[in-house]
Amino acid sequence: MVKLLYQGHGSTRFVTQDGRVIYVDPYAGEGYDKPADIVLITHDHPDHNQLDLVTQNDDCKVITHKEALAGGKYNCFSFDGIAVEAVEARNFLHNPDKCVGFLMLLDGVRIYCSGDTSKTKHMQELAKLKIDYALFCGDGVYNMDPKEAAECAELVGAKHNILIHVKPQALFDLSKAQKWTAPNKLIIQPDEEIELKN
Repeated sequence: MVKLLYQGHGSTRFVTQDGRVIYVDPYAGEGYDKPADIVLITHDHPDHNQLDLVTQNDDCKVITHKEALAGGKYNCFSFDGIAVEAVEARNFLHNPDKCVGFLMLLDGVRIYCSGDTSKTKHMQELAKLKIDYALFCGDGVYNMDPKEAAECAELVGAKHNILIHVKPQALFDLSKAQKWTAPNKLIIQPDEEIELKN
């Protein structure tokens, strides 16, 4: 069973059933004690790309926007049963040529990490994938606000929607998450770890 640890801000850690460790946007909180097999970095802003926090296994794969967008397209990656696909992310502060979201398939669980974004045309296409867990940014300062994030959740249609990256320079804002109007809302606070089910 895949485990998700929400570290705070936009940082998450996933551990697969066979013990492989994936970090997405390392920056905030605790829980960097497990050596990484894969690190995904949606873009090169300092609140998403603190690789120095992560101990990497010898064969660790690091995917930044450069690898994700190599060749001028959104690329797919496969690592012995783990599938990762880059998808569109963009807003007024995040250039789509230097910013991505990620889709992951871990132990049969399909996960969408939005990265820093606003609503994109591609989100409607994601609904066809029957995503299990979708993580959306929603600070309303550097990204879309919770209202737009709820609209994105409606478009993507995941079984469970999680609001992250909700307050600049803070791990989390519980009151914002509680007021979020997305369907199938799931509130996870920093340092909380849950098991993901498909």
